[in-house]
Amino acid sequence: MGYLAILFGFAQVVFGAIVRITGSGLGCGDHWPDCYGAFTPTGISPTSALLIEISHRYGAAALSITIVVLVFAALVRRKQVGVGGPGGVLRPALVAVLLVVVAALFGAVTVKLSLNPLVVVTHLAIAMALLAVLVVVTVRAGGFGARSIPVRYERTLRSARAAGALTFLALVFGALTANSPGAAVACQGFPWCREITATGTPLAIQISHRLIALLLVGHLIGVVIGVRRRDETRAVKTAAWVALAMVGLQVIVAAAMIEMHLPPALRSLHQAVGTALWIAVVSLAALASGGVETSDIERIVYESPSRGEFATPEGVST
Repeated sequence: MGYLAILFGFAQVVFGAIVRITGSGLGCGDHWPDCYGAFTPTGISPTSALLIEISHRYGAAALSITIVVLVFAALVRRKQVGVGGPGGVLRPALVAVLLVVVAALFGAVTVKLSLNPLVVVTHLAIAMALLAVLVVVTVRAGGFGARSIPVRYERTLRSARAAGALTFLALVFGALTANSPGAAVACQGFPWCREITATGTPLAIQISHRLIALLLVGHLIGVVIGVRRRDETRAVKTAAWVALAMVGLQVIVAAAMIEMHLPPALRSLHQAVGTALWIAVVSLAALASGGVETSDIERIVYESPSRGEFATPEGVST
């Protein structure tokens, strides 16, 4: 169920980008949650913008239902180890319910305020926070190879948190670049500006976005090197490599997008790869934090397959 929720969340963010890129954000006018008084296109004489926008809303409904089912399943099993309590599934699942409600309300505000750029960016930030929480739920339930992780990798956790902060900033500045007038075309050329078409705030936003992305690339290279040198569990190594691969692909897509003058298909792909990068980085942090909560006896006797060392009850590695 956690994987399904992540899939729906990923699709919702990407489809939200398609809504923005195709100019379909007001496909239902200023009506919310209905679309011109109806919840289906039947009898509305649908346009392409309307169909894209209403499909995005259907996706939000599917995601909401999935999260509610996830919380219900966690509540039923809340007395089991790894479900209730500080390190269990239930608490982040409840946070996911709160975030999906907040995201829906911001969706309504976005429509009512005729797609105000700052509200659009805030809406994306909330959606990314929701995705992060869903990843944490999935890892705590044993997903992404979490059951193979015997200890808490402190150094990798600190590095992954820094990568998460950089990724989040890159996503937010990317959204500002896409939604602020003149920012997307302020710097023509990649990796440096061969032509500057706007100055002031639009140029500052785009340059900031590029610099943050460059810092993230360098940081993730360092994370991968560190994870390999410390010979950490395969799941952690895989997450680090996937994150590095995603940021590399993101740079390639960004270069092509800029050089080809922002075609809609590449702009959508840019959002999709950025979202996948976010999932990978959050997964790395969640896995490095120790994976699945286990009983005291299991923590004492669990032996690390990569080091042959016994983990302490606190699960702290050197």
